[in-house]
Amino acid sequence: MATLWSKISAVLPHNEERFALQFSDKVESSVVEMLKRSRQQLYGDATSTSRMLNAQIILDFSWEKLNTGTWRHVDKEWRRVYSYGCLFKVAALCREDPSPDEVLQAVRTCDMGLLMGAAIMDDILQVIIQILQSEVRERTKDSDDSERADFKRIKIECPHIPVIKEELAVPRIKCPSLESFNANYLLPLKPVILEGIIDHWPALNEHPWSIEYLRSVAGCRTVPVEVGSRYTDEEWSQTLLTVNEFIDQYILNKDGVKCLGYLAQHQLFDQIPELKEDIRLPDYCCLGEGDEDDITVNAWFGPGGTVSPLHQDPQQNFLAQVVGSKYIRLYSPEDSDKLYPHQSQLLHNTSQVEVENPDTEQFPEFAKAPYLECVLQPGEVLFIPVRHWHYVRSLELSFSVSFWWS
Repeated sequence: MATLWSKISAVLPHNEERFALQFSDKVESSVVEMLKRSRQQLYGDATSTSRMLNAQIILDFSWEKLNTGTWRHVDKEWRRVYSYGCLFKVAALCREDPSPDEVLQAVRTCDMGLLMGAAIMDDILQVIIQILQSEVRERTKDSDDSERADFKRIKIECPHIPVIKEELAVPRIKCPSLESFNANYLLPLKPVILEGIIDHWPALNEHPWSIEYLRSVAGCRTVPVEVGSRYTDEEWSQTLLTVNEFIDQYILNKDGVKCLGYLAQHQLFDQIPELKEDIRLPDYCCLGEGDEDDITVNAWFGPGGTVSPLHQDPQQNFLAQVVGSKYIRLYSPEDSDKLYPHQSQLLHNTSQVEVENPDTEQFPEFAKAPYLECVLQPGEVLFIPVRHWHYVRSLELSFSVSFWWS
């Protein structure tokens, strides 16, 4: 059987001459020299300690550049430098006979490059991480299935489902034609629940999404996690965890401590292609003005009780429910003055009102704002028109996918 390093080296350029390192003058010559030294070590006989040291120097220097100022002002050249540093570190970790911990460290290093860096060498970090994941699965395939019982116990918990009054219910329609959806909902910007349009998704059929499935395809992957019940809370924060760590700490809650975390990820499907293959773009997105590449696909995975405060987005939104159920309330942008948006620029698209427990003295006009509401169940898709205010609460363990399009 081929060693791990032989599999990785097979996807690298065959020799140093074919390993291009080209940067603009925005990257200091001393950093380029360090990159060239790591490249030389990659094809030479340097010690693993020396390889690791050089790679870490590149990572530390570029990390400082990535964290200077706002993200949009970070030059792509420095993101590429960071990705090369990740590549060289992975090579240092896997060159000899790596331990299980070193393989997991290499996976995390690739993920950091995918999250914080920029694509290099035909997205080689994505190629290498698939090799590493296969190695992890091979080494852990005989592990016990103790989490299976935990997941089944969670699934049988019965959530308290709010009663939706008929006059407040979001309308429902089954598989409308493109013309019908465009004329009756898209152009007049009316919310609607679309039934039957994602029944063909592998996520609901061949590969039904569950805790066990997520562990199997992404358990060792590092992802951003939001910690806290809602992003407007003072204690809300963001951190990086593996999917397994997130499940153990925030989903299974084996220690009995009540804590809420949310995997809300714009890059998850690019980061983990197996999950991307389990979903499909809704056909109705073709009615938009942009190309398919302009559609933003988001993952939302978390326990019951997580809340997205009342807010609005600048694009059309299809919210597809895959696992669990969510209570959702919708307000028209015409009633924005009754919803008391935050005054700060950062949260101007978010209401100050706690929707299900409003302070009527502080926000007296809120009760006068008309709304629609629904409980979104697996297999259903909610169309949230652009700028429509929406409040979302997970009633149980939930996995949703949203598509933002213009």
